[in-house]
Amino acid sequence: MFDRLSERFDDIFRSLRGQGRITERNIDETLREVRRSLLEADVNFKVAKGFIQRVKEQALGQDVLKSLTPGQQLVKIVHDELVGLLGGSNSPLKLADLPPTVIMLVGLQGCGKTTIAAKLARQFKEKGRPPMLVAADMYRPAAVEQLQTLGASIEVPVFSQPAGSDPVEICRLGVDEARKTNRSVVLLDTAGRLSIDEEMMHELDRILQATSPHEILFVADCMQGQDAVATAGRFYERLAFSGCVLTKFDSDARGGAALSIREVTGQPIKFVGTGEKVEDLEPFHPDRMASRILGMGDILSLVERAEQVIERDKAQEMEEKLRKASFTFEDFLDQLQAVRRMGPLEQLMGMIPGAGKAMKGMQVDEGAFSQVEAIIHSMTRQERVQPKILNGSRRKRIARGSGTTVQDVNQLVKQFQMMQKMMKQMSRSKSGRKKMKMPFAG
Repeated sequence: MFDRLSERFDDIFRSLRGQGRITERNIDETLREVRRSLLEADVNFKVAKGFIQRVKEQALGQDVLKSLTPGQQLVKIVHDELVGLLGGSNSPLKLADLPPTVIMLVGLQGCGKTTIAAKLARQFKEKGRPPMLVAADMYRPAAVEQLQTLGASIEVPVFSQPAGSDPVEICRLGVDEARKTNRSVVLLDTAGRLSIDEEMMHELDRILQATSPHEILFVADCMQGQDAVATAGRFYERLAFSGCVLTKFDSDARGGAALSIREVTGQPIKFVGTGEKVEDLEPFHPDRMASRILGMGDILSLVERAEQVIERDKAQEMEEKLRKASFTFEDFLDQLQAVRRMGPLEQLMGMIPGAGKAMKGMQVDEGAFSQVEAIIHSMTRQERVQPKILNGSRRKRIARGSGTTVQDVNQLVKQFQMMQKMMKQMSRSKSGRKKMKMPFAG
């Protein structure tokens, strides 16, 4: 989402990084460009003005002007201020001392509340806190059915009532049911409207009074830009919500909502939706996001994603195979599928420092992954374990079975053989010295 802003920041700071001396004029010119970049990214103009003012006050300090690396110092100041603008640190959900924890989701219609409710429920379930979903949107067609379908997909119960029931009573009864069935968390999926109206806000007021939620999360669509920020401000005036969840964070939106919403409401961004799948929800880390905006990558988030899909035992087993150079096509397929579960390749590359810039303008072909998987799936088990037996007739059969060409099969086998050769060389160079450590192998 912040690709364009990252590019602009990189262009702005590149000329400063190599300078041995910096002046007030340099700083003014640089911050003028930073301000323009923020406004182009749809950041609220008052937020942009305050941000530039804070950066300028620090940048004009003697420590920066007399520093041996003034350009880097200025980048650090901008980074630190971005972290502050985004909330300072990760803000986890508050859990009740006596379950169930009641979480109320609010926002306009179409912002993604129902999907976010299911995504949060899945995360709680994985952490050993059994959740319950409450379908309290009685106005949007098929809203209850959508939540029931999502609940079934993650095996989480959904409390609902017949059409025409009072949403306030549904929420109250849902919390009672969660308490009776020993549910740790209950998520209230409330109704949205196409715009804020008094009737809608009054209903939310009544639900708040009937259920006393421990968290009220405002769900905002990043694609709405400044409209989402203005709506958040009005919701906060009425409900004093405790945090925000941003949806469509993987879109090509300009990012102004993420950079403005916390400053305008004073409440932290707690989660971001990074895709359409029920597992595509991540805690929001201001420091990591600031690093990504400035092109510094986000290695911690990349490691966390890898740890979620790569089991520790599997990683240790793979380490042994790499040491012994016994890596097979089956192992290669396992690793490929693990990488795909981590998310879109383009998104992963953006987390590696410098990779996003290096790949600028390049198209990431996700379809190539599917082709490789199809070729390996068309091999027999013996062929996967012993690629040396892949003669001409076998390769023709594999090409027909995978819907590819013999040239595609030949290319994959050649690349795999080169990889095996490289692993053998690494294994020999490591023998007698410090053992090679695989990431996440402990």
